[in-house]
Amino acid sequence: MRRALDTLYQLALYASALCLCIIASLVGAQLAGRLLDGTLALVGLPRTDFVILSLAEICGYLLAAASFLALAGTLKAGAHIRVTMALGALSEHARRYAEMLAFALGAFGAAYMTWHLTHFAWISFKFNEVSPGVIRVPLWYPQAAMALGAAVLTVALVDEFLIVMTRGRPSFRQAEDAITLGKEG
Repeated sequence: MRRALDTLYQLALYASALCLCIIASLVGAQLAGRLLDGTLALVGLPRTDFVILSLAEICGYLLAAASFLALAGTLKAGAHIRVTMALGALSEHARRYAEMLAFALGAFGAAYMTWHLTHFAWISFKFNEVSPGVIRVPLWYPQAAMALGAAVLTVALVDEFLIVMTRGRPSFRQAEDAITLGKEG
């Protein structure tokens, strides 16, 4: 089970990275087109007028997908912002219960978010809602990616709750402590 969950978190991170690479490629292609047009204009040749239609809109959808898909992986890596100063002031016993409460509430909130994002994606699919841009992107694509990222985050939060409940410390605590003490590396 542990291997399957870690693979799920890793796949979500890879999907997030892929979204960021696509953004970089699209923006790079648009920039290259503008540079080419500028160079052609300087030497008196006709411009290509290369443009990627709906670039900002598509990159926005990809960024939303990347952000949500990265949530679980960054949680498991200890890269989320947490109140470690407040937790550090607690005894190990009290800290365990505070973390269990935080993970339980976080899992509830993430599950609620997943439910509504999935509902939004379903409604967009059902009514064939598309973006208002030149390229008509079905809105359920980015909404489904966000719902998937939220679902994986929910699984990761429940996973961490169970880890703290059974072992007493979150899986990322060692990495978090190293960062706090300045020994990351």
